[in-house]
Amino acid sequence: MRERNATGIGMTSQRTRDRLVEALAAQGIQDERVLTALREVPRHLFVDEALESRAYENTPLPIGEGQTISQPWVVARMTELLLEPGVPERVLEVGTGSGYQAAVLARLVPRVYSIERIGSLLRRARERLQAARLFNCQLRHGDGYEGWPEYAPYDGIIVTAAPEALPQALLEQLAEGGRLVAPVGGAGYQELLVVDRHGDEYQQRKVAGVSFVPMLKGRT
Repeated sequence: MRERNATGIGMTSQRTRDRLVEALAAQGIQDERVLTALREVPRHLFVDEALESRAYENTPLPIGEGQTISQPWVVARMTELLLEPGVPERVLEVGTGSGYQAAVLARLVPRVYSIERIGSLLRRARERLQAARLFNCQLRHGDGYEGWPEYAPYDGIIVTAAPEALPQALLEQLAEGGRLVAPVGGAGYQELLVVDRHGDEYQQRKVAGVSFVPMLKGRT
């Protein structure tokens, strides 16, 4: 991958990023830590060069393989929910995609572990995270339905594709007092859920209606 300018110019400049962050704040994102992370992470590095000029629009964008980089508001809201009880030490992300959500998390938590089922996306995400000089993310090519038992339990789990029901393995890998944020439901429309673990009990609440690509089993 050709080296790209992380600072950005024109439609990828800091001024453009600042405008996006102002729009997110106006739409209800309140956590200043999250807004700062979105201001600092160069989203244009996490999309194809042909789409760089649209990187700071508040919209999802295609990243290949039938996948998308999530709308910045969704990334901000899910991150805000994850941090609500306190900053987690270790976070598992299911669905690395372009690497953008992992990059935002890497600005906020000590350790990020991220699983991606599509090998070509994972390779590009690794390059992009290195280009953004974020080195506290560990990536794995694997099936998100299985989680990543080697490093469990996790204080936070964030799922960036939609299963029809929460995978049992992810619930089991959530630490006592930990929080899981995930879209759950069928194709086209899902509910964004927040799940808090207290012993063997999982308290669940619905936050918003969202639309994510489906979470698939296996790896390619």
